[in-house]
Amino acid sequence: MSQADASRTGISAEPLRCRPPATATVQIDNAELRATRWDFPPGAETGWHRHGFRYVVVPLSPGRMLLELPGGATMEAEISTGVSYERAPGAEHNVVNAGSTPFSFVEIELKAFPG
Repeated sequence: MSQADASRTGISAEPLRCRPPATATVQIDNAELRATRWDFPPGAETGWHRHGFRYVVVPLSPGRMLLELPGGATMEAEISTGVSYERAPGAEHNVVNAGSTPFSFVEIELKAFPG
């Protein structure tokens, strides 16, 4: 199914997957920000999503992520404990633990920067 068909019908154009879900635990949610801890056992995924705000990720442990992107593209990224990174609003992806060990990070969404 094309992306245009998916938009028109409300049915996802992304392939179906059978992976365990990563666990999201909201730690703070107020007018300024939302901080969510994500825990990924091996093979776990976030599910397809779009980020509505600029965000910062603070890895709590090292890991290897597979990022599934729009249109079927993929990329891999390594995260290191305590080495933070930021992304602009509007990012769309599914994050998968591509490694053999669990990893975790805290994602901080900055609500003053929507997109």
